[in-house]
Amino acid sequence: MAVRLHPHARERAAERGATEDEVIATVEGGERFPAKFGRTGFRRNFTFGGRWRGREYATKQVEAYAVDEAGWLVITVIVRYF
Repeated sequence: MAVRLHPHARERAAERGATEDEVIATVEGGERFPAKFGRTGFRRNFTFGGRWRGREYATKQVEAYAVDEAGWLVITVIVRYF
């Protein structure tokens, strides 16, 4: 199934430290869960081992929220570091 990113999702991913490839990998192979407003959430952990905003983190978790419109259209992206 095709995965597309809404311009809002591209902006949020970039400002929160996720790449477009990570977002697509999250939708294609991450954990799937129901979200508000009939959307679907996807979650996946990535090895990070780097610095984000002055602190060291081992893992980056990417959450993508999408709607099914002839493939997945990602609406927004949340990134957590731990």
